[in-house]
Amino acid sequence: MAANKSQEASSSTSRCAYQVFLSFKGKDTRMTFTDHLYTALNDAGFRTFVDDDGIGRGEDIKSEQEKAIQESRMSIIVLSKNYASSTRCLEELVMILKRRTCGHVVLPVFYDVDPSEVRKQIGSFKDAFMMREQEIEMETSGRRQELKGKVEEWRAALKEVADLAGMNLQNQADG
Repeated sequence: MAANKSQEASSSTSRCAYQVFLSFKGKDTRMTFTDHLYTALNDAGFRTFVDDDGIGRGEDIKSEQEKAIQESRMSIIVLSKNYASSTRCLEELVMILKRRTCGHVVLPVFYDVDPSEVRKQIGSFKDAFMMREQEIEMETSGRRQELKGKVEEWRAALKEVADLAGMNLQNQADG
């Protein structure tokens, strides 16, 4: 029986193109924390997807990211101050959390934000949603309803990820 479990684990690993999918707001952490994390994961032998080297020119970013999430064993979500200002990040988050039901491991990293800011959507998270809601009000009524549904989905995803055990890191000048 133990042999079967190790064979299952081995075959599930071989079906995964990536061991780790990194989700982050590029402007906030790409050249700092996320770059160091990506390098450390790769140096440790983990095949890691990051958008700037996992997607070729001319490819559809959203579908390639969705495929990479599906083909990853786990996701590390670096939640930074401006994470919620990116609809792409929020869409990734929703896709990642849907995979949890399939055994996909999700590790949130709260980078220079407190988990309660994410959960309660205060501070920069509140500002991002206020801006999004102002944009929605300018849409046609049919599109407005669709976008309001998206906003609710994003809010729920942020609350869910904030309730997961993760790492709380403060942005420190000494790295």
